[in-house]
Amino acid sequence: MSEARDVDAVPVAWREAGSGPLVLFLGGLGMTRTGFDPQLAALGSAYRCVAWDMPGYGASPLPAQGLSFALLADAVAGLIETVGDTSAHLAGLSMGGQVALHTALRHPQRVRSLALLDSSPAFGLDGTDPETWKRLRLAPLAAGETPASMAEPVLRSIMAPGAGDDVVAMAVATMSRIPSDGLRAAVECLPTHDVRTRLGEITAPTLVLVGEYDEETPLSYAQALATGIPQSRLQIIPQAGHISSLEAPEAVNTALREHLAAAGAAA
Repeated sequence: MSEARDVDAVPVAWREAGSGPLVLFLGGLGMTRTGFDPQLAALGSAYRCVAWDMPGYGASPLPAQGLSFALLADAVAGLIETVGDTSAHLAGLSMGGQVALHTALRHPQRVRSLALLDSSPAFGLDGTDPETWKRLRLAPLAAGETPASMAEPVLRSIMAPGAGDDVVAMAVATMSRIPSDGLRAAVECLPTHDVRTRLGEITAPTLVLVGEYDEETPLSYAQALATGIPQSRLQIIPQAGHISSLEAPEAVNTALREHLAAAGAAA
């Protein structure tokens, strides 16, 4: 097991473990750098695993102009350079997968491979109205709630029914590190995601993972990604909901090892 260390750098802070080819982990709307601890511990023996605090999250300051997917993709490319590499394997969960997609399109030379966990090619594939979606998430913040106070009921609602209390506690701990302003900015940004017409441009080898019980970004979303991206493979993670990296870490880690080994061999 690799020991992790935190780097509270500006503009982007991160947690890292291990050495070897760079794997950059990008968390979802409710996740900071601690949300990939099972992956850093398991994969750090063969890879340099870096999990970021997205701009506005954890120890990373919120940019004055707020968040956009172009800004986030540029931040990913900048972080790869900051840690001393030229390219990375990207592994993103939910919104982090969306950021990974934008990075692959905006900075293809920086991306060796993609692993998209519980993610989607566009917001609102089920017909969700973006303004309604934002209002439901921003109203509690306006009423004085914080990401920490909201975390447990929100996370339990998107995890598999059988998620253990210890797993929920890990998810709550990582979401509790998000400042209210950072979450507010991410909620404003997320509904602007739509790369459906550009998936065919992605040349990086891609693994698409989805939890068996994920109702936030269900199998149909994963299938849309796998159908649209030329070099892609789809895999379902049994017994997992929307936060598969924490809910089923062993299965996710096995899938990531196989994907990274294949991508490295291809490179």
